[in-house]
Amino acid sequence: MSDLKWRKSGFSGGGGSGECVEVAAEPQGLIFLRESDDPAVVIATDLARWAAFVRGVKQGNFDHLQ
Repeated sequence: MSDLKWRKSGFSGGGGSGECVEVAAEPQGLIFLRESDDPAVVIATDLARWAAFVRGVKQGNFDHLQ
């Protein structure tokens, strides 16, 4: 996993707070997620589930969790 290119949102907190989720994709279609303040803990999902999650976020399906 060391060769993955981790990305984080431009909306993540600035000032080095380390409060963001990072995402990486591998060519075989797996998506990896980790929290920047604990990068050793990584979860994986497939592209279809990731796409469904992103759609739900954009549609506001998780807004009640704030």
